[in-house]
Amino acid sequence: MAEVVVGLGTSHSPMLTLDHKDWLTYAEGDKRNPELVAPPDGLVFSYEELVERTDPAVAQGITPEKFEAQHNQIQSAIKTLKETLAEVEPDVTVIISDDQDELLFEDLMPAFSLYWGETFPLVPYPANDDSGPVAWALANGWGDVPLDVPVETELGRHIIEYMIESEFDMAHSKYIRPQSGGAIARRYPTLNGESTYVRMTEDRPFGLPHGWSFIVKRLMDNAPMPIVPIFQNVYPPNQPTPRRSYAFGQTLRKAIDAWDSDKRVCLIASGGLSHFVVDEEIDRMTIKGLKEKDVDLLCNLPRHRLNSASSEIRNWVAAAGALEDKDIDFLEYVPVYRTPAGTGGGWTFARWT
Repeated sequence: MAEVVVGLGTSHSPMLTLDHKDWLTYAEGDKRNPELVAPPDGLVFSYEELVERTDPAVAQGITPEKFEAQHNQIQSAIKTLKETLAEVEPDVTVIISDDQDELLFEDLMPAFSLYWGETFPLVPYPANDDSGPVAWALANGWGDVPLDVPVETELGRHIIEYMIESEFDMAHSKYIRPQSGGAIARRYPTLNGESTYVRMTEDRPFGLPHGWSFIVKRLMDNAPMPIVPIFQNVYPPNQPTPRRSYAFGQTLRKAIDAWDSDKRVCLIASGGLSHFVVDEEIDRMTIKGLKEKDVDLLCNLPRHRLNSASSEIRNWVAAAGALEDKDIDFLEYVPVYRTPAGTGGGWTFARWT
């Protein structure tokens, strides 16, 4: 039977590749972001409203020196995960992440899906001599060369069939359209009802979404081993509950264990923790649940605080379900506040052995 030999968890923000001197430039985009869901109520606010609500001490902590120290922490953590993957040398890497307006749109958005084609094309993010630092950060973090990333199709099909037998309704895909695009909506509560933000993505060539391409680029150094990409939708209205995410991870692990193969498997959660507004409380609740294997805590994380990009915490909850027999022996948490509005991210990196 197959064996899960290690688990990893990693954030995948452009900030993780962007030079710390350019973090404030990147943060300018926060002023126009319509998805600023703020703790503790999980409501959407404008950037200006958040500045008024946020502790002034946050602004006082935004310094070049702190950014540099945080950048160094982040790069050291990514280096640890990369070295772990190289040392363990798994035969297959199963990666749980979420699509973000890249391949999946409102024409069809499954709660759980899996790609099991022979390869998954990686289309480089465009950057040239005229590109700014953010474009280069996307390329350097999410893909800078065209690749056909190998997929372990046998395991992919086995997982689909096992999950269906276990009453998880898995969608599947074996084909990537040459052009992808469409409409996507984000639906969040506000003080006055619900905010619906609709974004249109024109048809364009696109391959492996960044939740997975970050792993290929930063942890595999563009030399990918076979992967199995698992998609978990983490946005309203059909995102799984934390309890369902945990159960999904448990069943996924049973599927891998039941695979008739002697291959060694790594399981990775990609994304999170809190962003676009830092929520240290929900981050620390999640980390406590992960470290202490507190299933009740993880399954009952407050759902109203798992929206916008903080919704990616569900990927970690699913990984915790799959790795409940293993202990976290490395975890780095770097809450980065990049504006006086409290925007930024709770960048987190972990290893289960």
